[in-house]
Amino acid sequence: MAQAIPFDRRAPVQCKQPLKALPPNLVNDIAASAAFVRQHAIASIYHAGSGHPGGAMSCADILACLYGAELNFWPDAVDDPHRDRFVLSKGHAAPALYAVGAQYGFCNKREALSLRKLNSKFQGHPHVLDMPWVETSTGSLGQGFSVALGMAMGLKIQKSQARVYTLLGDGELQEGEVWEAAMCAAHHQLDNLCAIIDYNKMQSDDRNDAIMRLEPLAAKFRAFDWAVAEIDGHDIPEILGALRRASSTHGRPSLLIANTVKGKGVPYMENIPTWHGSVKLTQAQAEEALAALGATREQITEYLA
Repeated sequence: MAQAIPFDRRAPVQCKQPLKALPPNLVNDIAASAAFVRQHAIASIYHAGSGHPGGAMSCADILACLYGAELNFWPDAVDDPHRDRFVLSKGHAAPALYAVGAQYGFCNKREALSLRKLNSKFQGHPHVLDMPWVETSTGSLGQGFSVALGMAMGLKIQKSQARVYTLLGDGELQEGEVWEAAMCAAHHQLDNLCAIIDYNKMQSDDRNDAIMRLEPLAAKFRAFDWAVAEIDGHDIPEILGALRRASSTHGRPSLLIANTVKGKGVPYMENIPTWHGSVKLTQAQAEEALAALGATREQITEYLA
């Protein structure tokens, strides 16, 4: 398990005071946030009658670590040019992004349950014109990574200390655009860019290796001259430590290969490709999932009302 690492890697935006050391309760706080992300995502997919639960469950810990500790980004700093940026390249995991945004004050928790509803801001994939804090509209796989690359290049030109983080799905790596961006980022030595792969080994129809195998994944990115770390994507101290080391990397972009479990926390979803997406949860399924994720009877009633 990774050791606690100081938080103050650079001056925060809007004169906020940086944390001088990792608070002892931070891991517990982030774990609680990740639990909320999973519960809220299940509830929103239930209300929508459609959605992608598997990948939302697998990336919850990563998102909670980013918004709960790593990102220099707050609800009152959305327009600050010196803020960090986060791009959800795997845009189908939008329920998890909306949930973490609700947890940290970027949007309303109840409104964020209106996933995919007519005239809702919270559509099946993020839309930047409705919610500027999501940074860019994503959903067409590979494009979010390229947008994050462009942001990182622009910040370098401006000599900004802000960083850019982007989360990709593993099936997304089968898009050629991803490898163009990977080559470009290394060529321009974008050490302000950190990509994270939600490596749950599954995609829409089957396991990755049954459709188009990705291995040797780490070796491929190292060949492109990325700084690569392979981590447990559900171990919060390990995620925080890897993010901190990435922020201290100089001269090349960083990649975290986060080994995760599709459907993490919901036993009947775990490691089953059919729970990737485009599924409708029955009330019984939603109740079972929320209970498995630690929601109380009262919370389940409130979530599903």
